[in-house]
Amino acid sequence: MEQWNPMVQKAWPVKHSALLRAPERVATRNEIDDLVHRLTDNLVHITDETGQFLLRLDDGRVIDTKGWAGWEWTHGVGLYGIWQYYDQTGDEATRQIIDDWFTARFAEGTTKNVNTMAPFLTLAYRYEETRDRTLLPWLDAWAEWAMRDMPRTPHGGMQHLTLAEENHHQLWDDTLMMTVLPLTKIGLLLDRPAYVQEATFQFLTHVAYLMDRETGLWFHGWTFEGRHNFARARWARGNSWLTMVIPDFLELLDLPEGDPVRRFLIEVLQAQVEALADLQDDSGLWHTLLDDPESYLEASATAGFAYGILKGVRKGYLDKRFAAVGEKAIRAIIANVSDDGELQQVSFGTGMGPSLDFYHQIPLTSMPYGQAMAILCLAEYRRTYY
Repeated sequence: MEQWNPMVQKAWPVKHSALLRAPERVATRNEIDDLVHRLTDNLVHITDETGQFLLRLDDGRVIDTKGWAGWEWTHGVGLYGIWQYYDQTGDEATRQIIDDWFTARFAEGTTKNVNTMAPFLTLAYRYEETRDRTLLPWLDAWAEWAMRDMPRTPHGGMQHLTLAEENHHQLWDDTLMMTVLPLTKIGLLLDRPAYVQEATFQFLTHVAYLMDRETGLWFHGWTFEGRHNFARARWARGNSWLTMVIPDFLELLDLPEGDPVRRFLIEVLQAQVEALADLQDDSGLWHTLLDDPESYLEASATAGFAYGILKGVRKGYLDKRFAAVGEKAIRAIIANVSDDGELQQVSFGTGMGPSLDFYHQIPLTSMPYGQAMAILCLAEYRRTYY
């Protein structure tokens, strides 16, 4: 695990000092484009040179969640970050990265679960743009699996089934990003309202069991076996999935302002962001356990918060006063991008922790989702603030 002292502030790189002199603008469009290109190049070249971060399954399979050649949630989030930038800029090299990934992965196939569903959000957007009918069987089969065959918990929640664990009767924050949002997009794209209704139900169910009513933050998970929230960890990246996915979901559904689901989810988002604003570190980052200042500062969650907050403000879901919180986070993300385009201070993939100390011990390393979440927040900033 990388050694790092959360009490020592990370120095701002000299190369970015000019970005901080004008508080009304964190970076120009050209500066953001340069950062995104470096982040993307780093993303597709990440390798696990030591094997430390390989996922070794009981059946003998070895899953590379760190490198770009795998098929996991890490790659799904990576694709979505790249897609968001391509959708805004039309950058053909960026689009080619997406198409090449799908071509290679479809030739290999994989097992259906919550995490391997994540890439289908980007595939749905690619189908919407290209109308390539060869993509339809993939969208149809995986969405039908999520709708009909994916295991459910008591009361109908999507069980967080992964390659490594069954997670019997467990609800996790991550599911809304990895499976529910793709199901929503596919339902709208293929005119299958039952998918959208199921996705809406999943949002409401996850709010019921994972939102902490005392703080407005979210617990990492819930189990119906013993009926508890595990370590009651208010884990940063788990929370960031919600900050990201609620604005995206509301944008997709485009519900009228008086719609009760829209009003309810906006209230949930506002409660969370109110709490986040109070917990943001002076550096602009958040701690990996949001309410534990002894836990290390973590950048991927910060990028996710920046994306969701800035998008929420732009779409009118959040009060404009929260823009300053998002902008402060953007500065922190820029400060933590290395010369070779790596977002630093990113925690490795994190299973359900039995104790709060478990989250303290997660190692820091470059990951596709860290790169992607940085791309997402920079692309969102680019939409409004350049």
